[in-house]
Amino acid sequence: MKYYIGFDCGTQSTKTVIYSGDAECVAEHIIPSKRTVPAPNWLDMDADHYVESVREGIRQCLKKSGINPSDVRAICGDGIICGIVGIGPDGKAITPYITYLDGRTIQDAQWIEKNIEPFWAAECGNRLMQSWFPPMFARWFLKNDKAFQERGVKVMNNGPYVLSRLANLPAEEAFTDWATMSGWVIGFDAVKKRWSERQMEALGIPMRILPKIVKPWDIVGHLCDEEARNTGLPAGVPIVAGAGDTMQSLLGCGLVDPGMAADVAGTAAMFAVVTDGINEKLTRNTNLIFNTCTLPDTYMYWGIIRAGGLSLSWFRDNVCSRGGDASFYSEIQEKAEKVPAGSNGTLFIPYLTGGESGGNLEHASGCFLNMTTNTEQGEMWRAVMESIAYEYLEIIDKVRENGIKLDSIVITEGGSKNDLWNQIKSDILDVRVSTMKRTEGAVMSNIAVAAYAVGDSPDIRSAMKTWIVPKKTYEPNAANTAYYRKVYDVQRTVLSQTMPATFKLIKPLQSKE
Repeated sequence: MKYYIGFDCGTQSTKTVIYSGDAECVAEHIIPSKRTVPAPNWLDMDADHYVESVREGIRQCLKKSGINPSDVRAICGDGIICGIVGIGPDGKAITPYITYLDGRTIQDAQWIEKNIEPFWAAECGNRLMQSWFPPMFARWFLKNDKAFQERGVKVMNNGPYVLSRLANLPAEEAFTDWATMSGWVIGFDAVKKRWSERQMEALGIPMRILPKIVKPWDIVGHLCDEEARNTGLPAGVPIVAGAGDTMQSLLGCGLVDPGMAADVAGTAAMFAVVTDGINEKLTRNTNLIFNTCTLPDTYMYWGIIRAGGLSLSWFRDNVCSRGGDASFYSEIQEKAEKVPAGSNGTLFIPYLTGGESGGNLEHASGCFLNMTTNTEQGEMWRAVMESIAYEYLEIIDKVRENGIKLDSIVITEGGSKNDLWNQIKSDILDVRVSTMKRTEGAVMSNIAVAAYAVGDSPDIRSAMKTWIVPKKTYEPNAANTAYYRKVYDVQRTVLSQTMPATFKLIKPLQSKE
């Protein structure tokens, strides 16, 4: 039997798995990530802790599965696309691993926005520089990190870094795949799949510190003797480049062709749609982020719905005081199912974590509107679900207005288990919504890439289409769709015309100072 090892190094944890050749997960192991806060608004992570976590994950998966280590054909992993670490000549980390959760470069990003014309949109499909994009962290290393100034050779994302350590690659052999490269958001040519010297020069980032670009299925090295002893595997196992976590997650949803879309319904939800290249109108008219996908000639635009599942857990824990109560969801869902579309006029504004900086909702906060003495929990719960779907609708309207046809969406993560919410999304967005039987996400994509890399699978796209099949489908109710559009128009009017001044007025009341 042939087996493959995959791993997913995220902000919350590192998940390591072993899959058989017929795509069955035979073992998995999860280790929490480590984070430190060295200064206000800073967040450091440790690239070598990811290496240690993958080592331990492999050891534990071998123990749990009982397989013969000699049957492992390849190792492939993914990591955070918006995060980098600086490495020295020996390929080992010499800086903290800084990710999108960090805010130390806010002022530098503002300087770039004011002083550098965003000419890069035509090449990379993105206009605006944000403080959490990797080019900002590279600039920070160059200006502020003494170790990198003295000994820094390259910068890498954490997924490629772990793979490079397993193969004991020196800095000059540092790599990243074309999908993870696009996680830099700015600084690359998306179509040619290479770094942009012109963009990097404008950003003050020397080309010499950038890793080489490879295909996700390229074999970048082999398991070295030391890591063979550390993991319990034989030396020489092929190390496959892999791709970024976001891209592999979407591939794991079955998004393999242009026009396909996904709702990653987690704590902070993400919506993504696959395209066949840069859509100039979408780049110009929206703040959606453009990236290169894992497969050739596939690209994607995506945006974040920050409230997402957080609003539901907030209502459960803070409003209903039912945190940890396993019966809560079934009880509240039963109440909400009896409430008609529109929640009898109750509206929820889901900005519990604040509004978007720079816009007219900069001071926004979460709130319920239009409640009466008859309003009860079921209406409020449904209103929360509807409010998040309205946030999706704002994105999807822009996608459709700018020339992308969208008829169906795949929903994954925890939110996909909520039948009522899935139907609400189908109605509000006027699309067919599907959930999947398999929800392993990125790690399963890593297995498909690994098998293809060593010649055990003829085609990644076909493999994913075989593995990913629908579990349940939801069709939009035309009457509900029409009514929801009326409610949405009212909500947007309230948010754009009435609420900005109110939010600004009451914002200081959150502090007693």
